[in-house]
Amino acid sequence: MTPNKSKPARNEQRSGGARKTKPFVDAKRPQVATQSIAARRLEQVASALGEVLQWKHPADLALTRWARNHPKIGSRDRSEIREAVFAVLRNLRLFRHYAESGVGPSTRRLALLGLSQVFEADVLDSGLSADERAWVTHIRTINPQSLSVGLRLSLPEWLEARLQDIPESYKLMEAMNEQATLDLRVNPMKAERDTVLRQLQGGSMARFKPVATPYSPWGIRIEGRPSVAVWPQYEKGELEIQEEGSQLLTALVEPRRGEMVIDYCAGAGGKTLLLGALMRSTGRLYAFDVSATRLNKAKPRFARAGLSNVVPVVIQEQGDQRVRRLHGKAHRVLVDAPCSGLGTLRRNPDLKWRQHPESLAQYVQLQADILKQASVCVAPGGRLVYATCSFLAEENQAQVERFLAENPDFQLLDARLILKDKAPELELEDSYLILRTDKHNTDCFFAAVMERKSA
Repeated sequence: MTPNKSKPARNEQRSGGARKTKPFVDAKRPQVATQSIAARRLEQVASALGEVLQWKHPADLALTRWARNHPKIGSRDRSEIREAVFAVLRNLRLFRHYAESGVGPSTRRLALLGLSQVFEADVLDSGLSADERAWVTHIRTINPQSLSVGLRLSLPEWLEARLQDIPESYKLMEAMNEQATLDLRVNPMKAERDTVLRQLQGGSMARFKPVATPYSPWGIRIEGRPSVAVWPQYEKGELEIQEEGSQLLTALVEPRRGEMVIDYCAGAGGKTLLLGALMRSTGRLYAFDVSATRLNKAKPRFARAGLSNVVPVVIQEQGDQRVRRLHGKAHRVLVDAPCSGLGTLRRNPDLKWRQHPESLAQYVQLQADILKQASVCVAPGGRLVYATCSFLAEENQAQVERFLAENPDFQLLDARLILKDKAPELELEDSYLILRTDKHNTDCFFAAVMERKSA
């Protein structure tokens, strides 16, 4: 199994959760055509679901493949289809429970329930048959609070069982069924956040209501899902898309100018970009990954950000000679480990249904192997940061505790002390960085900072 990090779907549109969300209403859409629009959209959503629910590919990829086979569908229509499909994925267990009644193919019934989170009731009803209207009217009368928590929050049974050990876990899962934010990050090597924020708030982008993120000193949060890649700030390398939690765990590395730093599971390079900027493009920054494809996609981002100190390296899963040559030489090593990705369920709700206990066990073993390999590169007095986007203890605290027990030359540092100046509003309960969607409005992240003891 390869270190394949689960990545949030950055362009995801709002989908309904267990709580009823405000349906999408397009004031510019000609209302005379609502019947044909609703009927056509229902067929399209059912068709897209037919692809996604085969589980051959992640939902994002399956939707992209489906859209390629339907090139005449406009961007606004694709947005509505995507929104309805993601509503189904978030609420799949609940919607399948509802769909046990009703008429017509089950996929159409699921599509209807998903589209009910996108269209107003009268718009949706105009595209339904009499029997379908009667059925969906009945569904609207059901109080979700009368159902079991696992059913209401659409939790797989295996995941529901594991949540028993997590404090206020159901509040967490309710938050996971809400819309994910879209967070941007200023490139500290090229721009100041206040300057970029004033530009966005004073220009045509003001309609997306940009504000500073509450914790990260580089973050900007916006509403909606605009095409950030065409903004001048993005094209000039002043702005990147990066979730606030990801920014904070990168800050734990604290790279300094002239150091040797390793981003051990670099992926598409989001954290590498911030590390390089904090180093002011000095020293040497290795971007390791087992996937040449991911690293090749990252190279244009490095160039746009103005980084010249990044060395992308495709490594082998085990026994890589280039890793061995860096034995005990790196000042900082970041291991953003491949994981279940369950902390990103707001963006990737299909992970609830794609993961299972057996795959989780594989991730746990893979994380332990990668952590062991990466730790060899840390110099005496150097820092090792281990991170995941998961809320499960076996991927987080248990991994760190086992590593420290097996490697007494490493000691745990207090993340609160490291972040107190960078994120003064962030309150942590212990030495770990633990971010929860319900408390911090970020994806769920875990990070531990360890230091190799000096000789």
